[in-house]
Amino acid sequence: MRRISPQPRVLVVSPVRNEAPHIARVVRAVARQLAPPARWIVIDDSSTDGTWELLGELEQELDFLTVMRPPGGDPAAGARDRLAQAVEARNFNLVLAGVELDEYTHVMKLDGDIELPPDYLSGLLERFAADPALGLAGGMLAEPRGDGLHRIAIPSSYHVHGAVKCYTLECLRAIGGVQERLGWDTIDETYARMHGYATRSFPELTAIHHRPLASADGQLRGHARHGECAYIAHHDPLWVALRALKVAGRRPFGISGGAFLYGYVRAAARRVERVPDPAYRRFAREELRRRMLGRSAPLPSAGGGLGR
Repeated sequence: MRRISPQPRVLVVSPVRNEAPHIARVVRAVARQLAPPARWIVIDDSSTDGTWELLGELEQELDFLTVMRPPGGDPAAGARDRLAQAVEARNFNLVLAGVELDEYTHVMKLDGDIELPPDYLSGLLERFAADPALGLAGGMLAEPRGDGLHRIAIPSSYHVHGAVKCYTLECLRAIGGVQERLGWDTIDETYARMHGYATRSFPELTAIHHRPLASADGQLRGHARHGECAYIAHHDPLWVALRALKVAGRRPFGISGGAFLYGYVRAAARRVERVPDPAYRRFAREELRRRMLGRSAPLPSAGGGLGR
C-alpha cells in the first residue's frame, strides 16, 4: 500500500556565483512552474559580474524568492578552485541550517544556469508520489550548441546531476545531509542507496544547461577534478581505468582521459582525505563491481541501522 504523504512543499536552494548572463531566465523559468516551490532561497557567493544586483531586482517579482549572501562574507572569496573547496555544498548547507526543514517535504538544489521547463517540478513530484522508495531524483540536462540542444548522457538509472538534485526530506536526513567535500554529488546518492532509497534521473524532464559542464575554469581541469572525485569516493582503480578510456572520447579527445586519470593519481599521491566511513567504502566498491559485471539488481542495505 502506498504511503499517504502530506501535500508536497518544495524548498529550492540555489548557490550561485557570476551567473548574470543566465539568472533572469532561470528565475522566470521557476516563476512559470505549474507547481511552484513553497520557497526558493538563492545564496550569492561573492559574484563580481552584477549577479547580486540582478537578483535584487528579480526578488521583487516572486513572493517565494529570497536572496541572501553568506553572513560575514564568503570565506572562500578569491579562491582559485571554488569547486575543489566545495563552496556550493557549504552554502547549500548554510541555507538549510537557517530554515525550519519540517515545513517542507522535499529539498532541491538548483544551479544558477539551469532553465527548467514549466512541468519540471510537477513532473518530479508525480514521480516521487508514484514511487515511495524514490529518495533522490532529477531530470536530464541539455546544452545549447550550434545545431540545437544536446542532452548530456548520464547513467539515469542511478545518477542525478548535481545541478538539479531533489531529495525527499526523509532521504536527506537519513544520509546526514550533503558533505562539504569535492565529490559530494556522488557521495550523497551512494549513501541514499545504502539506506535503501532509489536514485534516478528522468529523461522526460529535461532542463537547459546554459553553461557547458566543466567550462567554468577549463575542460581539462574539470576532467582532472572528476578524477579526484573518484578517488575521494573510493572508486576502484579498475573502474577508474575503464572510466578514463570513456572520458578520452570527450573533447579535447584523448587527453581528456589522461586528465581524469591524472586527477585520480594526483589525489592518491597527495593523500587527499577520502570518505572515512568503512561501510560506505565497502558499499561503493561492491556497487561498482556489480556494474562492471553488468548486474543491475540493487544491493541490500548495508546494515548497522542503515536500512529503512
